[in-house]
Amino acid sequence: MAKPKSGAKKPTPAAKAGAKPAAKKDNAARLDLIRNASKKVATAATKVVKAVAEGAKGKVAAAKKAVAEKVEKAPAAAKKAAAKAAPTTPPAKAGKTAPAAKTAPAAPPGKKGAGKAGGKAPSVVPAGPPVEKPRPRATKLPPVGEPLTKREMEQLLTAGEGRGVTGEGSLKGRLVLSGEMPHLVVVGRDKRELTFLLQGPDQEVLPAYVDHKVSVSGLIKKTTNHSGVVEVRKYSAKKPEVEEVAPAPSDSEPKLRYLSPGEVSMAVAAGMGAGIKGFASIRGNLEMMGEDFVLVVSNGGTRQQVSFAIEGKAAVKSLRKHVGQTLQVTGVVDKTSGWGGRITAETVEPRPSEARSVSRDEMELVHIEGEVPTSVDVKLNHGLTVRLQEQPGATWAIEPTLAKRVGLREANFEQGAAGGPATREFFFTPRNPGNFEVEFFLAKAFTPGVVERSFKISVTVKP
Repeated sequence: MAKPKSGAKKPTPAAKAGAKPAAKKDNAARLDLIRNASKKVATAATKVVKAVAEGAKGKVAAAKKAVAEKVEKAPAAAKKAAAKAAPTTPPAKAGKTAPAAKTAPAAPPGKKGAGKAGGKAPSVVPAGPPVEKPRPRATKLPPVGEPLTKREMEQLLTAGEGRGVTGEGSLKGRLVLSGEMPHLVVVGRDKRELTFLLQGPDQEVLPAYVDHKVSVSGLIKKTTNHSGVVEVRKYSAKKPEVEEVAPAPSDSEPKLRYLSPGEVSMAVAAGMGAGIKGFASIRGNLEMMGEDFVLVVSNGGTRQQVSFAIEGKAAVKSLRKHVGQTLQVTGVVDKTSGWGGRITAETVEPRPSEARSVSRDEMELVHIEGEVPTSVDVKLNHGLTVRLQEQPGATWAIEPTLAKRVGLREANFEQGAAGGPATREFFFTPRNPGNFEVEFFLAKAFTPGVVERSFKISVTVKP
């Protein structure tokens, strides 16, 4: 029968099932042992911390009691000093608990005993005075540097330049206070102001000389294009004098000044600078208007011509032989309108005439003489000349835009022979083909808007 075989196999699963509960019991026993050990360790640690805290409390109390006994025996003045010192400075015996008190705030949140001990420990660090903001004050001077050269001094005194220039030198200016710090306001080139911070051992004394004229010498550093720093080695201050302004006599003329380069350029430009008056030197072509000498400085032959009548006996005597030439005239310039004025000449110097921009050689020229309204044909890149007779006080001119379109190259003034009437020659070199209507105006020299008469010429430019 097969029953005995099946029964022989049954003990094996029973043995395996019994082995598993035995292993589980061993693991449970180990966990219980670990838990009990950790509880005992935690309890012991808590007792130690409490004992340390209580011991610290007892030692601090004993120290306070000893201090109180000494205070009673000391005089009244010592009592006040000890009362102030007792809560902040514990005795040397309590120093053993200081590390616990210092480390208490850094303990983890779980350790309650350390937190209690740290909370009751006395404060040791007293509160200090408020910290002032640092100021750029130097009590020691830097070593002596290289002296500034003439070129570096020019850069130092020029607004908008010279950043980074450093060297030994001296400056003069007016002392002002900015942010409670002494600054020297220096008038540099082109009348523009520069500001320098004054540093050094004398920085505390310098504010007493506000609004004084101060001269300083030392190490100068230009930190920006408009300001810098001076390490003051020596200084001198002068009290500003109160100037009494005396009323100027009515018949005296105002003092003349030198015109700046910008004002000179405005004086010779069309439609600008009316009212400018001062000493200057200007260049132009000499012409005559009747018996008067005129210096044409720009836009000759157009209705934007700028010219100045030359005055002054010393300069006018020898001008007739230079008519039609280029002159450099120095004197008092008075521009009464946008198109000119007068100049009182002190010196007149001839200059070489500029070379003609276009050569007339190998060029077919068409010539027109007098005020004749007509039509002419001109080849492209060839020449057209128009000669007109001028009158005293007036001059011939054309529109500036038309002068560019037709190609006006020259407007030459020619003095008549043997006292005859003067003429003006217009020389054109057309660069663009087409039909152009050129209108000539006889206008007053210094007011080109006033026209006496005009006439037109029709010009056909052929390729």
